[in-house]
Amino acid sequence: MDDVRPGRARLVRWGGLAGALLLTVAGWLGGALPGTAGGGPAELWRTGRAPVVLGCWLAGMALLAGGWWALRAGAPSTRWAYLTAGLWLLPLLAAPPLGSRDVYSYACQGWVYAAGHDPYAGGVAAAGCPWVDAVAPIWRDTPTPYGPFFVLLAALAATVGGGLVGTLAVLRLYAVLGVLLAALCVPGLARAAGVPTRRAAWLALACPLVGVHLVAGAHNDAVVLGLLLLGLLVLVRLPGRPRALLVAGALLGLALAVKATALVVLPFAGLLAVRGRYTVRALARDAGLLAAGGFGVLAVTSLLSGLGLGWLGGLAHSGDSRQWTSPPTAVGLVGDYLGEAAGARWPAVPVARVVALVLLAVALAGLWWWAWSALRRLDDVPGRVRRLAAARPRVALLGAGLALAATVLAAPVFHPWYATWPLLVLAVATVPPARARWFVLPCAAVSFLTLPDGSSLAAYTKAPGAVGMTLLVLAAVVLGSRAALGRRRRPPAPG
Repeated sequence: MDDVRPGRARLVRWGGLAGALLLTVAGWLGGALPGTAGGGPAELWRTGRAPVVLGCWLAGMALLAGGWWALRAGAPSTRWAYLTAGLWLLPLLAAPPLGSRDVYSYACQGWVYAAGHDPYAGGVAAAGCPWVDAVAPIWRDTPTPYGPFFVLLAALAATVGGGLVGTLAVLRLYAVLGVLLAALCVPGLARAAGVPTRRAAWLALACPLVGVHLVAGAHNDAVVLGLLLLGLLVLVRLPGRPRALLVAGALLGLALAVKATALVVLPFAGLLAVRGRYTVRALARDAGLLAAGGFGVLAVTSLLSGLGLGWLGGLAHSGDSRQWTSPPTAVGLVGDYLGEAAGARWPAVPVARVVALVLLAVALAGLWWWAWSALRRLDDVPGRVRRLAAARPRVALLGAGLALAATVLAAPVFHPWYATWPLLVLAVATVPPARARWFVLPCAAVSFLTLPDGSSLAAYTKAPGAVGMTLLVLAAVVLGSRAALGRRRRPPAPG
């Protein structure tokens, strides 16, 4: 069993299973059930079940996150990682929606379209969805922010499912299929990038965020990640082949037609598409064909659904929630507090968010140029150096993972399941185990941000959380600047 002691592995496996069972119990006693309003701790205390629900939830999450962290350097084997992650998911399949009420929004959005209404024209409450009471109040009057492909999937779920319970079951089936598709792609991507599959599979699939939010919460992020990883795997296996590029582009286009966040991966997927030497001509040829497949599928789904690009307008409402878990929003909130102390009012939060988006654009361009330059340099490495064969896909995948991480950090709002985007890509692209800690630890920490009914602990720690996050941002800026200056002053290595 490699370098993991059998006793430790058994403790992790069965401790995590106990944690998943505790989370399921917490979900049935105080989860995001249809007849509840998601009132948070106050509502739980009124029911008298708060000690049991919160105790089971925190203990279960601690067991899952602790077990995941304990084997961050790699599970005993790839097979062991898959079996254990699957064992942990089994109880969560029987749980009600956990950690979020978004699945009820999906159900109503599907019902709205199936009933002949435009889900991009207004909220689900105005359209008359019969299940609107189960939707979180903040999202009842906002247009759908998801792409036409997911609206079609949600409408199919509402039609096939009939009632609310049946619709939720179909939506959870979508999420499970998305996670399974991602799980099938992880070994191939990891091997192509030179990453041990036993570590990549463990980091990608055993994270509590995957079980709690992607599976039990039935978030459509699972569908996106499944399509995204499959598209990247096709590019890794068959770079430069016209049919493969069109297929990969179609998969990435479907991911984009679910959530717009997939857009930031396309430039790095274009680097994976190149076969042979990295030249501008080769990039234009292969990446152009990939883009044609992707945006062609997006256009087809938009036309066939009759929805067009109306979903882009819904994206403007994604920032209606103001929580310190988003770094730019936290900085803006601190600006508001300082303004109130000085007796002035200014739009600190909108300004901070705009600045973050500008910095994000710069960061994405810089990441792509770094990846392009690194790949161009690899063209000059002698072909006989076999150990560098994995460097090309690793560079592109690492760039895609970092781009997703930057997007999540710069977004106007952050929810814990957003962290699964960079997690699954970085898990197959990060080679040294020590370097995985910087994204494993935050993912473990944000697992504790939500309660089983979907309420966020960030809502109850607004001021101290905003100050703490702002201090973290300042510390990151200072440390990053010092590191950059240190690299500039360091003399170049010989040769």
